[in-house]
Amino acid sequence: MKKTIEDIQVNGKRVLVRCDFNVPLDGSRITDDRRITAALPTITYLMEHGARVILCSHLGRPKGGFDMKYSLKPVADRLSELLGKTVPLAQDVIGDSAKALAAGLQDGDAMLLENVRFHAEEEKNDPAFAKQLASLADIYVNDAFGTAHRAHASTAGVADYLPAVAGYLIGKEIDIMGAALQNPKRPFVAVLGGAKVKDKIAVINNLLDKVDVLLIGGGMSYTFQKALGGQVGKSLLDEERLPLALELMDKAKKNGVKLLLPMDNEAAQEFSNDAMHITVHSREIPDDFEGMDIGPKTQKLFSDEIAKAGTVVWNGPMGVFEMPTFATGTLAIAKAMAECPGITIVGGGDSAAAVEQMGFADKMTHVSTGGGASLEFLEGKTLPGIACLDDK
Repeated sequence: MKKTIEDIQVNGKRVLVRCDFNVPLDGSRITDDRRITAALPTITYLMEHGARVILCSHLGRPKGGFDMKYSLKPVADRLSELLGKTVPLAQDVIGDSAKALAAGLQDGDAMLLENVRFHAEEEKNDPAFAKQLASLADIYVNDAFGTAHRAHASTAGVADYLPAVAGYLIGKEIDIMGAALQNPKRPFVAVLGGAKVKDKIAVINNLLDKVDVLLIGGGMSYTFQKALGGQVGKSLLDEERLPLALELMDKAKKNGVKLLLPMDNEAAQEFSNDAMHITVHSREIPDDFEGMDIGPKTQKLFSDEIAKAGTVVWNGPMGVFEMPTFATGTLAIAKAMAECPGITIVGGGDSAAAVEQMGFADKMTHVSTGGGASLEFLEGKTLPGIACLDDK
């Protein structure tokens, strides 16, 4: 178990908090502030307990130089609105402006450093840079699960120089996702979708030792269908991994895991929302058609399994959900999970975006804030941004 902000004394202490404020922007307008609001419980707890809060984050990919297109100013403005208190933005990360603002903080105040990726040393986890960043504070708090799989200066390096604990967001991720993988309420059902088999091999491998039922949809399912001798037309296909797909299905059989593939698919003549499309048997997709979504029989098959689950983890959409015509399968999974009485966890990335977009996010037990991080967590990997925190 890792220490959290509630396990330490923060009153009067300067606390460096790594957040994930990598929000989508249209010019300088934030189009979705969920990552900011997700960090508020940690920030307000620290402010209310008399900490002097120094917030830091990356935004976009500024290539290790000061590029004001990626300035965190819109985030500082939005934080000030949400907290009802000015959150000043330092003009730099470890320079004179940051030092002066940090030194001037009073108990219960908060400030924000400029984009940590304005320094190339951040992503290199440069010890000298990490040490300078750490010198601004007395305590380090990581609350950025979305970057916990990266060993960067602000996500792991600073923990070499300061007592390091988890914020509420990372604490929740560890508790809920950790419990699901270590001691799940059964039946434990995993739903995997998305485009590429290679992105999910390690996840499938790890989950086959833990789950009772594995449902595979999305673009990756066509490789499994082809491996079984099916015709998949122009659908996404990973020729190289056909033998591996057979191995994984064999492992499922040996482990007594019920591995279900789609029975039917929506297939289109071209990759377009308005393309002519047909519902076909999953292993009989015509040569000039491409699988775009799971079909109605599969939606029912998968939904019935989800309804019986004690725990469900879902990562990856069932089809090209960005196109309304082919969002039906993903919507069916989201709906089935929203109605499931068990523990329902959406593992970040596109699936999280889909449930938010479809209005089901508040019906889930937990929607992970990390795409890559939640995938690596499901793979059973150690995440540097969590490993570096102090144990209880």
